[in-house]
Amino acid sequence: MRAVFVGAGSLAVMTAQRLLRHGHDVVMIERDRERIEALADALDCGFLQGDGSKPALLREADPAATDCLFCLTGNDQTNILASLAGRSLGFRHVVQKIDDPEFEHLCIELGLADTIIPARTIGRYLSDMFEGRDHLEILALVKDEARVFSFVATAADARPVGEIDLPAGSRVMFFYRDERFTLPEADTRLAPGDEVVVVTHSRNLEALQARWRKALKAG
Repeated sequence: MRAVFVGAGSLAVMTAQRLLRHGHDVVMIERDRERIEALADALDCGFLQGDGSKPALLREADPAATDCLFCLTGNDQTNILASLAGRSLGFRHVVQKIDDPEFEHLCIELGLADTIIPARTIGRYLSDMFEGRDHLEILALVKDEARVFSFVATAADARPVGEIDLPAGSRVMFFYRDERFTLPEADTRLAPGDEVVVVTHSRNLEALQARWRKALKAG
């Protein structure tokens, strides 16, 4: 598989290193030529120098041959612009990082479903660690063909959980509303902006991803 990174900060480099160790192809787009030169000996991957939010440069990265575009610069606006440009150019999967949570609803409105907020993720992890919850124990429960899928509810999903049309072998397990955990009953009604977590069979992942990407674009 092939991944393209916009930005060559620590998060991008650590992710790229893991992908390279697993035999995947990686291309990194970075403005700073000195940063590229510093990484060239450490990373066995391709490099493009320039502004990764520019469509012309993203086009050089070959969207049709790429499985995922990661927009991980240190600037939220650049990441959002790069994601929109990447989506318009046909990258199959686009992931963007934002540091300011105020941009999250903008990403949702723009149909950028796969938004990561590192401080929030780390904060949850550290608070759970402090309170004695073991994430590795939870991950160990997801075995065989079981997979976890999450999506942000849109206006079209504002209905009872039991009425959400999911593939066979899928179930809504819980959701977050305003950062608060909720374990739903069948008649619990979702609201736009809820972060919903589904457990499903691996065969359903592609259909679920396509469905909510389409729903966000339509919204």
